[in-house]
Amino acid sequence: METTGADPILWYARPATRWVEALPIGNGRLGGMVFSGVESERLQLNEDTLWSGSRRDWNNPRAREVLPEVRRLIAAGEYVAADALCTQMQGPYNQSYQPLGDLHIRFDAGGEPEEYTRALDLRTGIATARYRLGGVTYMREVFASAPDQVIVVRLVTDQPGRCSFTVTLNSPQRYTLAADGASGLSLRGQCPRHVAPNYDNTDQPVVHDDWDGVGIAFEALLGAVAEGGSISATDRELRVEGADAVTLLLAAGTSFDGFGHSPGLHDHDPAARVRWQLAAAVRRDYDQLREAHIASHAQLFDRVTLDLGTTDAALRPTDDRIRDLARSDDPHLFTLLFQYGRYLLIASSRPGTQPANLQGIWNDEVRPPWSSNWTTNINTQMNYWPAEVTNLAECHRPLFDLIVDLSVSGRETAGTNYGCGGWVAHHNVDLWRQTAPPGDYGRGDPVWAMWPMGGAWLCQHLWEHYAFGGDETFLRDRAYPLMRGAAEFCLDWLIEDGQGNLVTAPSTSPENTFTTSDGQTAAVSMASTSDMAIIWDLFTNCIRAGAILGIDGDFRGHLEAARDRLYPPRIGRLGQLQEWFQDWDDPEDKHRHSSHLFGLHPGRQITSRGTPELYAAARRSLELRGDGGTGWSMAWKVNFWARLQDGDRAYRLLSNMLTLVETTETNAHGGGVYANLLDAHPPFQIDGNFGATAGIAEMLLQSHTGELSLLPALPSAWHHGRVTGLRARGGFTVDIEWRGGNLTAAAIRAARGGMCRVRFAASTTVSSDGARVAVEEIASGLVEFRAEAGRCYRIDASDGDTAGRSGRV
Repeated sequence: METTGADPILWYARPATRWVEALPIGNGRLGGMVFSGVESERLQLNEDTLWSGSRRDWNNPRAREVLPEVRRLIAAGEYVAADALCTQMQGPYNQSYQPLGDLHIRFDAGGEPEEYTRALDLRTGIATARYRLGGVTYMREVFASAPDQVIVVRLVTDQPGRCSFTVTLNSPQRYTLAADGASGLSLRGQCPRHVAPNYDNTDQPVVHDDWDGVGIAFEALLGAVAEGGSISATDRELRVEGADAVTLLLAAGTSFDGFGHSPGLHDHDPAARVRWQLAAAVRRDYDQLREAHIASHAQLFDRVTLDLGTTDAALRPTDDRIRDLARSDDPHLFTLLFQYGRYLLIASSRPGTQPANLQGIWNDEVRPPWSSNWTTNINTQMNYWPAEVTNLAECHRPLFDLIVDLSVSGRETAGTNYGCGGWVAHHNVDLWRQTAPPGDYGRGDPVWAMWPMGGAWLCQHLWEHYAFGGDETFLRDRAYPLMRGAAEFCLDWLIEDGQGNLVTAPSTSPENTFTTSDGQTAAVSMASTSDMAIIWDLFTNCIRAGAILGIDGDFRGHLEAARDRLYPPRIGRLGQLQEWFQDWDDPEDKHRHSSHLFGLHPGRQITSRGTPELYAAARRSLELRGDGGTGWSMAWKVNFWARLQDGDRAYRLLSNMLTLVETTETNAHGGGVYANLLDAHPPFQIDGNFGATAGIAEMLLQSHTGELSLLPALPSAWHHGRVTGLRARGGFTVDIEWRGGNLTAAAIRAARGGMCRVRFAASTTVSSDGARVAVEEIASGLVEFRAEAGRCYRIDASDGDTAGRSGRV
């Protein structure tokens, strides 16, 4: 394939034969996995509101009844008994994200191809295939257009009249297929009323209703436009013969009309909207569709560039590069991993869509792993870690919409289940915005079900959006009311521990267990370190937000008083940050979750200069956890080590992540990536892709302590490099260039006025528009200057002419 090696392109020398080899396309709402076969093409399809089930009552009044006894058992040290009683506090399992179906193309021409390549260009968002067969060159382009809300497949050859093939649609759902005019197909279907999680061994995991039942209805409409040749349609397939080129257009939609409405009533019939979308797209020629798609995609993607250097290894197919990374020098593969995360966020989360779920928007199973839901005890949040720092703030909006919905459902759950004010969410969320603890009313394990911190953690994203962008209207009208509601729940949820502290009870450290000195192994206790850190973060953000807005002085006072009494983080016998309120940490524990380190990342309670003892203890905890784990677990560790300013250790974790995984069977210790660079838990979870992207950004730029730290965790392997367009808290956009592991130049663009503090490990000068800017040295390596909105400030190394030589920053 023709590539410079520096291009952000995934490419392969053979077709995909498995789903985890196919290449993802998406417009935020519609998704596709492109296989690029020779004798046949498969395009696996998704629509982001296609879920099983419907709205139901998931709250459990029994939870409030047993809560006092659960707390009594915890206070008495009877943790196993508390675990058992917590099962009575559960609601139903979540519903499951569903596949829409498949578009299949069977080509007349077949055989062994020559010069075969397939690729995904991250800059354009277009998947391509190209090969020669019988002296004819066949070319394909596939993309999901956000402006036109269709998936587009372009098929062309270098000789006239050689495009002949048959197209059909099918679905794993109940469906009907019919011709739509002379050149189209219509697939209509309905989702199950219930799909049990893939880990639930039940006799009837998938339950269907009649066609007028409660399941979501959907329609996919396929149209074809041929240049030359002929098109015909039957109720089974679409036939193209002798065309020079063909454009296939697919529009799709569902009857979902908000989480509070029943989709089975069909008041929101997708047919009219889908037909309108397809008709509008058909009126545009292929070049117009393509140009509009690229412009929309590039407007987001091109904001950030990263250059870590290239070697000859970058000229090889992507799967070969992953397989051979340990034996080759391939810095560009890390660049590709970084930009792939940004591409996937653009493709799976656009304003007005659902947020990216556990698999983004890509799923081919009726019972996908963990229901492909929003898992809010780390995974959903990790999906959005790169949104602000890698300059994709618009892609963050679907998560904010989800939080708004959860605040409605969660207020009912807080009152019914716990007798608390405010709003709450637990660790699983589906399209219907379930906020009660899942578990099928007692069949779930409290190790994951009993965790009411989901809403509090999600609210961090609201604050971060303000911290990066400075939009006070957003803070006042949208973020602060949601943050306050989550804080109100936490104030009511906290109880006295009899020693002057406020604690949570029951409390878990997500998905992990402890063993006490008397031999009890359980999940439920009080005041887990992660609970306390999340609440500290929420209270701190609410206090700051109220002060900025000049409102809620009395409420801020309550939060400040409560924050001062939160059970504090403790250092244990191993020098580690304790995971639980007692020193129960197991030095051999390699658990995938490291939730007790929330205060280090993504929180800011633990910092090198603010809390050096806790900072050292967090490092010790991370050393004990080790460098293995699932794909997303390793991605979180990249961010931890970046915050610990150990670039080489962060690089080691990134290298571990770039291990080629073949299996799709669940494994808690064999993480890496698949051939298509998607994160392998395994199985596929997209959070590791986003976490890796955020981690690389964190290695290059940090701003969580109120200062811009340039190259805080630069690994020795990245000798030279350049990054442009990263964002920092305070409204700054930052470019950085380095050589020989040292900063040479940087540019800081201020979106709003205010003081700018910058930390770097070199003597520098600061200038703007050619004039030197007066700076104050706060401490060694830390300077401060007043920035004006709209101006760009250059930071040059002390040798004076570095910036002139680089010219680009």
